[in-house]
Amino acid sequence: MKNKIVVLVIIIAFFSSGFVFLKKQSGSDKDLIKTSTWYIAGPAVENQETINSIRQKKGIVKVTAKNNPVGEIELNVMITASDSNDGVSTNLSDHSKFVIITYKSSHLIKIQAREGNLEGTGCVHGGSHPRVDLMPSPSRFTTTKILWSEFKQDGLPDGKLLNIHNLCKFNFVNYNPVSRAFLEIKSVIFEK
Repeated sequence: MKNKIVVLVIIIAFFSSGFVFLKKQSGSDKDLIKTSTWYIAGPAVENQETINSIRQKKGIVKVTAKNNPVGEIELNVMITASDSNDGVSTNLSDHSKFVIITYKSSHLIKIQAREGNLEGTGCVHGGSHPRVDLMPSPSRFTTTKILWSEFKQDGLPDGKLLNIHNLCKFNFVNYNPVSRAFLEIKSVIFEK
């Protein structure tokens, strides 16, 4: 009888630890810092290679504006990993309600949640740009939870809502960068 109890306890412990491992594994798949290549455009010190090298080594995305920057800086990442800055859109489930971002920023950043084409087959430039503000947090990392329902076309109170069933990428945009303005992102986590 004792042997059966010991075997039963071992089996329960084995399956329980396996389920915890699987749960942790699937949860980490939702962090775009860990899963996806990031792209940069505009007057930034870092290039795509530098950004992704640091991301892979240190688990952080860092962007710094050049001295006397001209134009906006746009940092973007596909929701579903892709070999390019364009790809297929992602159909999030109705259970997905928000994105959680941990960041540090010297200036206001606009987050655009880019939607795909009407057919849901591609993420070419253009289309709908529902967005929200990411407030400055220059001295410490801040974690913010943004509901999908807060993403509205052009950030307008009555703007068209984001379609989470046709979501392509996030664009983190500094429309008016100044010399040495920075953005650092530790995590971008969402429910699929």
